[in-house]
Amino acid sequence: MAKYDFMSFGEPNIRLTPPNHDRLGQAEELHLGIAAAELNCCVNISNLSVERLLPTLRTAYVTKLVDNWTGSYIVNRARMYGVDMTNVVVEPFDKIGRVRNGLAFVEVGIGPRPSYQIYDRGHTALSRIQPGDIDWQKTLDTRWFHTTGIVTALGEHTAGEVLAALKAAKANGAVTSYDLNYRGTLWSREDARRAVESLMPYIDVILGNEEDFDAMLGIQAGGTDENFTSIDPQNYRKSAEKVMEKYPHIQVVGASLREVRTALLNNWQGCIMTKNGFFVSRKYENIEINDRVGGGDSFASALIYSMLEGKDGQEAIDFATAYSALCHTIRNDWNLVTRAEAESLAGGGSARVKR
Repeated sequence: MAKYDFMSFGEPNIRLTPPNHDRLGQAEELHLGIAAAELNCCVNISNLSVERLLPTLRTAYVTKLVDNWTGSYIVNRARMYGVDMTNVVVEPFDKIGRVRNGLAFVEVGIGPRPSYQIYDRGHTALSRIQPGDIDWQKTLDTRWFHTTGIVTALGEHTAGEVLAALKAAKANGAVTSYDLNYRGTLWSREDARRAVESLMPYIDVILGNEEDFDAMLGIQAGGTDENFTSIDPQNYRKSAEKVMEKYPHIQVVGASLREVRTALLNNWQGCIMTKNGFFVSRKYENIEINDRVGGGDSFASALIYSMLEGKDGQEAIDFATAYSALCHTIRNDWNLVTRAEAESLAGGGSARVKR
C-alpha cells in the first residue's frame, strides 16, 4: 500500500484579485487567494473524496517555500482541505526577499475585455531549486503522481527536477500524469517542446487544452481559428490518435475544450482518448463565469479522481466536465463544489433552487 493516493509537484503563488472586474491600476482593495495548478489538484481531489467530513483519498503536495507569512498562508490553507504538506521544503526567510514566494495578480475580465493573469514570481524558492533538495525516490510513495508544464518552465533546474520526479514515480509503481499548461510568459514554444519531449517516456496520462497541444506537442486539432471560438471534439480524436501513435505507452489523452463568446460567457466540453476508445462529454453552453482561472485544473482533478475510483471512460469524462463547468462559478482557483453537485449536473440536473 502506498502512503498516498495522489501527490503533485509545483509552485504555489499568493493570488491577488481586484473585485468587481476592476483593473489593477484602479483597485482600492485586492482579494487574497492561492494560485497553484498542481496544488489545485490536491485540494480538489481531497474535496471530492470527502466522506463524513474527512477525505478518503490521501493527497500530498511537494514544493519549496520561503518561511514567511505567504508560505504559512499557503501551507495552512492547504491543510484546511486535507492536503498533507509535510513534504514541503522550507527555506528560511532572509527578512528582505532575495529569495521569496511568488505572487499572481488576476484581473477578471468582462464582455470583450479578457481576463489577465500577471505573474510576479522571479527569484522564488522553487525556481531556484537545486538537484538534491528533494529525495524523489523516498518522497514519492504514492499511487498517482501529477505535475505540469508550469513548474517545468520556472527555473534553471526545474525541468530536471520534473524529469527526476517522473522517473522516481514510475520506478515506485505510480501512475503519472502531466498537464501541459503552456504559459507563453514563462518560456518559448521551442523550449517547451524540447523539455516535454524528454518527459514523455515517463508520462501515462497527458492533459491539456486546444492551445497546449499545439504549443507544446506541435499537434494541431484542426478546424479551429486562432481565438478558438468554435471547437469540434472530433478534431481532437485525430490529435489524440497522433499522440498515442507517437507514444504508444500513453494510456489516456484528455482535453478540455473552451469556446469563448465573451470573457464571462463560454461554452465548455471535455473529451478523452483511452485504450478503449474516444469519449466526449455533453457541451455546457453559455456558462456564466464568476472566475475561469482553475477550470483546466478542475478538469484534470476530476478526471484523475475518476480514474483513481475506477470509473469507466464515459462516466469519467462526464463527471470531469461537469465538475470543471461548476468551477467557473466559484471565485479563486479551488473548486469548492461537492461530488454530489457534480454528479447531479453530469446526470442532467438543472440550476433550479435546491431546498
